Amino acid sequence: MPHMYILECADGSFYTGSTKYLPRRLWQHQNGLGANHTKKRLPVKLVYAEHYDYVADAFYREKQVQGWSRAKKIALMNSDWDRLHMLAECQNYSHYKNALRLRSGQAAQPAEDCKDDDN
Repeated sequence: MPHMYILECADGSFYTGSTKYLPRRLWQHQNGLGANHTKKRLPVKLVYAEHYDYVADAFYREKQVQGWSRAKKIALMNSDWDRLHMLAECQNYSHYKNALRLRSGQAAQPAEDCKDDDN
């Protein structure tokens, strides 16, 4: 069954990947046959996994989560949905201006510099 997974490396860093067969892939990582990132930071431990029906879905999720901040990955691992949602919000200046407008009853302006990749 396909999985998206997150490993914690010996140095505390996270590695996000996807695979068709999780036990074999974990063995590869643990034995220095995985990615360059993990082979230099052994041992590794599995800290999170999601299973999918299709490999393409697991791969898509891997790419999505890879772009996330450490804090956002930790919120996912802890199933802290409120924090995850808060961390997914755009934090740039135009987002801040729109929040102030909405609080004062004005219409929000489209924020061109907000990315929607993480949501």
